[in-house]
Amino acid sequence: MPGYASGIRNNAQRKVYYFLFVIGMVAGFVFVTVELQYYDDSLYEKPAINMRRYTGRSTPPVYTAPAQDEVSQLLSKKIRILCWIMTCPAKLNKAAVHVRNTWGKRCTKILYMSSENTTFPTIAVTDHVEGYVYLWHKSRGAHQYIYDHYVDDFDWFLKADDDTYVVMENLRMLAAQYDPNEPFHLGRRLKYQETNRSFMSGGAGYVLSRGALMILVEKAFHVPDKCPPANDTTGEEDVKLARCLWAFGVQPIDALIDGRESFHCFAPPIVLQPDSFPDKHWYARHSYHPIKRGPECCSDYSISFHYVEGDWMYMLEYMIYQMRPFGVGYHGCPDNITSIFSTVTPLT
Repeated sequence: MPGYASGIRNNAQRKVYYFLFVIGMVAGFVFVTVELQYYDDSLYEKPAINMRRYTGRSTPPVYTAPAQDEVSQLLSKKIRILCWIMTCPAKLNKAAVHVRNTWGKRCTKILYMSSENTTFPTIAVTDHVEGYVYLWHKSRGAHQYIYDHYVDDFDWFLKADDDTYVVMENLRMLAAQYDPNEPFHLGRRLKYQETNRSFMSGGAGYVLSRGALMILVEKAFHVPDKCPPANDTTGEEDVKLARCLWAFGVQPIDALIDGRESFHCFAPPIVLQPDSFPDKHWYARHSYHPIKRGPECCSDYSISFHYVEGDWMYMLEYMIYQMRPFGVGYHGCPDNITSIFSTVTPLT
């Protein structure tokens, strides 16, 4: 009786399938009940991984990245930084455009200082022809323009070249430790010739507090025997700026973070090489602090790199803000995170 036997088999199969279904439902219910005990209400506020399944621990480890993000966002609102870029007409589409497309977007405001007014836009702050010897003329014009239009609107004023890359979040973290109404001059500290004097590298970028900018324009610019006049074409722009500030008591401030440099006069492929900068190199001789070679050269919270070509700006942008190695690295906060956070909270 093939039909009858087939019916029995089909009926038996249905019973087996029904039994397995019931067992599956019960097992699933038990599994979910057990799993839920390892979650608390706070974890439902954001997606979470059941860490017990992977690590054997009943509670997930402390994950500090969201806290860093929160502090960074607060700093971006509280620490107002005007960036001004030293550029020229010939380099707008070769260099300055890459600043505008990358890190420049994270300045509170950014201005491009040149010898011509253009739709880029650039602001003409000098009527001289372009050239290295006229950088001081342009720098004085830029600082005067910023003072006339923005001194009360921003806390800090960053000067950078059009081939400098800046991590603005790290700059704000550094600036948060100082009162912008006091005179501060931050950057990569270099020795002036063979004296105890020091200045901040122009290429790595330097930062003036509001207090320092006011002293520079209101006092130093009016004393030509202490602060070189605009038509002085001897020497370097960054040294001249330091001289103006020295004369009125504004001293360079170290920008070391965790004992390592944060402003860099060269691009990452140069400063990271373990055999870069022999002792006779000007960089080694004039660095205010003994240089460290290889990865120890640079703070984990580095702020700037100089001589960064356009393609490297996009590379840094991707590596810093987008690429993440899964399971590698850490998301801790700097040792002084409490003092940094206290400068931005409560924030209205």
